[in-house]
Amino acid sequence: MAQKSIYEFSAKKLLMTELPKYFPAYNYHGKLAVLTPDTDWDKLVAENPWLNTDKLAAKPDQLFGKRGKANLLLLDANLEGLKAFINERMNKEIELGGIKGTLTRFLVEPFVPHEKEFYVSITSDMDSDTIHFSFEGGIFVEENWDKVTHVPVPIGTDVDSFDFASKLPDLGDLKDTLIAFIKGLLKVYIDQDFAFLEINPFAVTPEGKVVPLDLKAKLDDTASFQHIETWANPDKPIKFPRAFGQVLSKEEQFVADMDEKTGASLKFTILNRDARVWTMVAGGGGSVVYTDTIADMGFAKELGNYGEYSGNPNREHTELYAQTVIDVLTEKPDPQGRPKILLIGGGIANFTDVKATFMGIVAALRKSANKLKNANVKIYVRRGGPNEKEGLKLMKDVGEEIGVPIEVYDRYTHMTRIVPLSLKGDS
Repeated sequence: MAQKSIYEFSAKKLLMTELPKYFPAYNYHGKLAVLTPDTDWDKLVAENPWLNTDKLAAKPDQLFGKRGKANLLLLDANLEGLKAFINERMNKEIELGGIKGTLTRFLVEPFVPHEKEFYVSITSDMDSDTIHFSFEGGIFVEENWDKVTHVPVPIGTDVDSFDFASKLPDLGDLKDTLIAFIKGLLKVYIDQDFAFLEINPFAVTPEGKVVPLDLKAKLDDTASFQHIETWANPDKPIKFPRAFGQVLSKEEQFVADMDEKTGASLKFTILNRDARVWTMVAGGGGSVVYTDTIADMGFAKELGNYGEYSGNPNREHTELYAQTVIDVLTEKPDPQGRPKILLIGGGIANFTDVKATFMGIVAALRKSANKLKNANVKIYVRRGGPNEKEGLKLMKDVGEEIGVPIEVYDRYTHMTRIVPLSLKGDS
């Protein structure tokens, strides 16, 4: 499961369309607007006339919490108050928890007067989805965590028949509304492949309407193929933004841009530009296994990157991806004179053409022969799948051609065996 955070705007929109299917009483107003440095105020107000008539609430929507404690929350304001709030904070650099970032995105919605704030979240583990509920919602929920009730719901449970009433605190007059809401929320969580969902706080209006005031969510992005109609529509997909304060290097940005233009998956994160161990792994699961293996062997601090190429990328994209990795790892030799290690690994592919992708990698290796030798790079390859014999032969031949040591292993070698072979030299 790849847990990826989404904007609060996106999460509220998704609940707006999906929750009424299971909780018909959910009648969310749907009045949401996003402000960025490029926002045209006149156009925004024309498209959202409620900005002129409703009392307003606003806050940054950039994947960080505790906005109220950081004086980044506007409540009960008119349009002029909103403009002043935004103008004072837009493009401002702030520091939260030691992380610096620039405010570039705000969410605006109607202010909802309320007296009581509730808390609910859903988390998952191997055996269950757990509901966390409290009457003490709001910015101090962490300080009152002992007042949160935790209700595990085993995987595969019939949510409708599950007895929440006996496991939650006395809900009083709101019992029917809150239990129906929680059940509906859990169904949406399961149906839409959420990996995390937190509404803190939510309010219940005097009319009995449940209103989410603040919301955080993560989706399992590997399930996107199942949700073309709801959140993975290619024409208007839910975005998975970068974490607040994260600035991509030119190489990371290059791969990210390439990733958006292909149906394959290309990921590249630089952990340490001066590191000695680098990976070029096929498959998201394989990349995790290789990274864990390197760390378990005590070489985490010497790991240069995390990344993957998967989904049968074409030769051109594979070559560009490989060239990017090689360019960074060969920037400068190891200061202690040790060889740098490039692990070109992966499991046994079911549909990715090993020969085709390796042709792209081989092309990048040929172009980088001098760089690889100057940086004293040793390459270890392990791969299986369609046309693996031809692909592995390409790798072996190019090593002899350019004078760079390349050890090649097929499917009969354990997937991560090249890690100890390369790092400890055992045989």
